[in-house]
Amino acid sequence: MFQKEVYAERRLKLKQELSKGLAVFMANQEAAFNYPANTYAYRQDSHFSYFFGLNHPGFAGVIDFENGNEIIFGDDVDIDDIIWMGPQPSIKEQAWQVGISETYSYSKLEDYLAKASKSGRTIHYLPPYRGSMMITLGQLLNIPATEVKAKASLPLIKAVVKLKEIKSELEVSEIEKAVDIAWLMHTTAMKMAKPGMIEQEIAGTIEGIALAHGGPVSFPVILSVDGQTLHNHHHHNVLKEGRMLVVDAGTETQTLYASDITRTTPVGGKFSTRQKEIYEIVLKANMDTIAAIKPEISYREVHFLAAHIITDGLKNLGLMKGNTNDAVAAGAHTLFLPHGLGHMMGMDVHDMEGLGENNVGYDDETKRSSQFGTAYLRLGKKLKPGFVLTDEPGIYFIPALIDKFRSEGLFKDFVNYDKVDTYKDLGGIRIEDDILVTENGNRVLGRPIPKTIAEVEATCAEAREWLKIPGVF
Repeated sequence: MFQKEVYAERRLKLKQELSKGLAVFMANQEAAFNYPANTYAYRQDSHFSYFFGLNHPGFAGVIDFENGNEIIFGDDVDIDDIIWMGPQPSIKEQAWQVGISETYSYSKLEDYLAKASKSGRTIHYLPPYRGSMMITLGQLLNIPATEVKAKASLPLIKAVVKLKEIKSELEVSEIEKAVDIAWLMHTTAMKMAKPGMIEQEIAGTIEGIALAHGGPVSFPVILSVDGQTLHNHHHHNVLKEGRMLVVDAGTETQTLYASDITRTTPVGGKFSTRQKEIYEIVLKANMDTIAAIKPEISYREVHFLAAHIITDGLKNLGLMKGNTNDAVAAGAHTLFLPHGLGHMMGMDVHDMEGLGENNVGYDDETKRSSQFGTAYLRLGKKLKPGFVLTDEPGIYFIPALIDKFRSEGLFKDFVNYDKVDTYKDLGGIRIEDDILVTENGNRVLGRPIPKTIAEVEATCAEAREWLKIPGVF
């Protein structure tokens, strides 16, 4: 938790954005793992945490834009809770920690909102992403649960995006803490990428590193030698020489700020010539697009820079052909890059995505493309100082997609399908870093994580006695 002044200032800024009605922010409820008393590790709602800071289930926070009131609704623990959890601070004590003096029992919330609604006041809320919260909000606001998400407040969404998309120095510092932990996660994975290892052994080890440093992973670990599957959460493969291990993983701090890093490592520690050729194209796309990131450039423009670099590189290898501009305009590159270059990042690994990707990554000036591949670009609008985003180009050889495009006669003028067929066993390569947009350019956040071929191979070759995990080496 930050100092109370941080949360007070955030609430003040929100009041300056909206003048009518009130906003209610719901803390997440606990979620049962397999029976009511056995719950998943608690994870607070990011928006509640941003404005109210309390890591406690079952609370609600209200900000009144007309009279300025700020209220926490919640209940103190009883003796049964104390027996199982030990002494707990009172709701008033917790509220005071974030600069709020007015508190009420949670049971008063429904009447409070009903009174406001009856008097014609607007009740703003953000779209929920958990089914249980849709039901709860429906009951509190007397609307069908199926309509809750659609009736969320667009003015509040826009105000929250405006505030949260610009990261303070304090927030950037938290993200860098998460990247520094990711450095250990990824360098450990590189050192463990040996023939005979099972993916699950590596995935479990790096998730353990996240937990040991105080936070869970920021999303389920993506780790596989089948890197051509973009979000591959299956960890059952045995590593073999000649394959590459794609690891997309990060952690979050206790204040919920995330890291999101991807590295690709050759099993056994040495890239083959064919792997090097593709890897160098992806690395150039990563480094050149990072160099292009600055205020006022649209991220869609940066995305297409990556597309041009990848197309040129694949042309040099004989996998693509024709005019690069025409190939990219037609979308031929999406056979190899079927996703966007990156996304906003902050308290969630896909920052604020629950508010709607178009509300976060696009605006009135920049509209989302409908073209295959490009449509998956989550961030397209112009960049501003304070944005934190990911830069994650890749090249993938997806047999089913290759066969589909070929059978449909797509991009025959730009793709050498006969040669591409010989790469179907290569898998995928992705390289991802977390970037802060600065006043004059950008800064790659956190401790540098090996990504050149020489750096990756050197990390794989380092002595490993310190790891001390029986049966690993």
